Amino acid sequence: MSTQPDLLYSQEEEALRAAVRDLLADHCDAPGVIARTESDAPHDLAAWKALADGMGLAGLLVPEDRGGQGATHREVAVVLEELGRAVAPVPYLTSAVVATEAVLACADAGDLPAELASGRRIGALAVALNIAPGAAYPVVRHEGGTLHGELTGIADAAVADVLLVPADDGGLYAVDADAVTVTPQTSLDLTRPVATVALDGAPGRLLGDAEPAVRRALRAGAGLLASEQLGLAEWTLTETVRHLKDRKQFNRPVGGFQALKHRLAQLWLEVVNLRAAARAAADALATGEDADVAVAVAQAYAASVAVHAAEEAVQLHGGIGMTWEHPVHLYLKRAKADSIAYGTAGAHRQALAELVDLRAP
Repeated sequence: MSTQPDLLYSQEEEALRAAVRDLLADHCDAPGVIARTESDAPHDLAAWKALADGMGLAGLLVPEDRGGQGATHREVAVVLEELGRAVAPVPYLTSAVVATEAVLACADAGDLPAELASGRRIGALAVALNIAPGAAYPVVRHEGGTLHGELTGIADAAVADVLLVPADDGGLYAVDADAVTVTPQTSLDLTRPVATVALDGAPGRLLGDAEPAVRRALRAGAGLLASEQLGLAEWTLTETVRHLKDRKQFNRPVGGFQALKHRLAQLWLEVVNLRAAARAAADALATGEDADVAVAVAQAYAASVAVHAAEEAVQLHGGIGMTWEHPVHLYLKRAKADSIAYGTAGAHRQALAELVDLRAP
């Protein structure tokens, strides 16, 4: 008999949120993030080190006996909410969630889970960011013990130490980053850049079967991405309300105009609904109960809310989002990029229809 998911935050989760928010306030202030996107090093490795080494957050999903913290997807979801609020340029979702889940599904992972958990090594699953959990994904050629081929759209590949590469023999291989050529691609989201990975005879260590590992990793990535989108939507809504209280027109706060109140009330309802969907997905991933359905529901809904919240922020700031110094453009770009990450809303609706036996006529 199934139990109802607990969508409320525990005291421990709220304490974790406060700690992460304080850390990000020190490391990921808006001017710093904007300046970093204009540099040759978009990733904030100091913030990553503080999260991974200082707080141990990279190992939340790794069991204690394998070198991690032994926590659940619920705690990871709280971390991702805060990372979304700060559009933090750290490889947390790609390494601590997606790569870690893939490694944990492999029989011969060795010390790799502990290395990812400590943050000493950053991992990246060499599957394009737009691939949905149930979709086909490109593989490279395995020949004579080495890997050959090219994979595109790999998120955070530029900062990864180890790449998890699926091959045509059905295996998932760990490949050191210095054995491949990583070429940056033009990315809309400057805080989560993607790259092309070229393998020309790169040696790889077989970890296990690719299919179950990739499916597990992409499902967790899609489900927990909803928490990042929630954090993003909450920040843009909060900042928009604050701005409209301060901004005056005709000698009264702009937020007092009824038409704007209606828009904000509608957006608030969407964000509250997104919180319920994101929390349900995190809880389902933690318990393993109806996780496929919960993830599909969350991702069918999350993209439109995050994009709507960011678009409203740009418009209701009077178009200030087109000013580079204001951070709201980073939120709009992250929301748009997230809307196709780990599958579009349409792909998740289609998957959901199959899961609940509501096939189209």
